Amino acid sequence: MEKRFIQLGAIFGFLAVALGAFGAHGLKKLIDASQLVTFETGVRYQFYHALALLAVGILAGKFPSKRMNWIGWLFVAGIVCFSGSIYLLSTRTVLGIENTTILGPITPIGGTLFLAGWLILFLEASKWTKS
Repeated sequence: MEKRFIQLGAIFGFLAVALGAFGAHGLKKLIDASQLVTFETGVRYQFYHALALLAVGILAGKFPSKRMNWIGWLFVAGIVCFSGSIYLLSTRTVLGIENTTILGPITPIGGTLFLAGWLILFLEASKWTKS
């Protein structure tokens, strides 16, 4: 499983760079400044958690457990829910989905998934011993 999380971290990192560049260069003319700041928040959290997935992949190789697997999938789901909903919310005027109300509640669900991943990582690391 560690290989999978490293691969997912690399993909999400690649996409964060691409989306960040798109936001800085392509979206600047299409959305207002506050929407652009919101979009950049999605990119930033995606990047943080792409790096976290790389760490989970490495740690899962050294400390394999079901919890490490859960941590990785919580980060993946958090990226999709949190950053994905942020991207859609910040570009909804461009996408023509201004009246979509389901996106707002998805963002905090993604944030909660991130928090759960970090908490479980803390609990898991508390069990590790020096080897």
